[in-house]
Amino acid sequence: MWEDPIVAEVHRTREKLAAECNYNVAAFFADVRKRQASLGNRLVRPRRPAEPTAEADRSRRSGSPGSTSSEAAPAA
Repeated sequence: MWEDPIVAEVHRTREKLAAECNYNVAAFFADVRKRQASLGNRLVRPRRPAEPTAEADRSRRSGSPGSTSSEAAPAA
């Protein structure tokens, strides 16, 4: 079976970090927070999600894209 080298590296790193913290989740995240604090402004802050627009609200209420009415079309 093929093994992705990037995924394998992620798994090895996860195992190494978990072992350093004696497989204690609280200790692991305390270490992560310490590492993040040491990086200061080098981390990218996540943006807040955009506010939905009125157009997005209309399309959400109308159902499927391209539909103009919720009623069935009369038979010809």
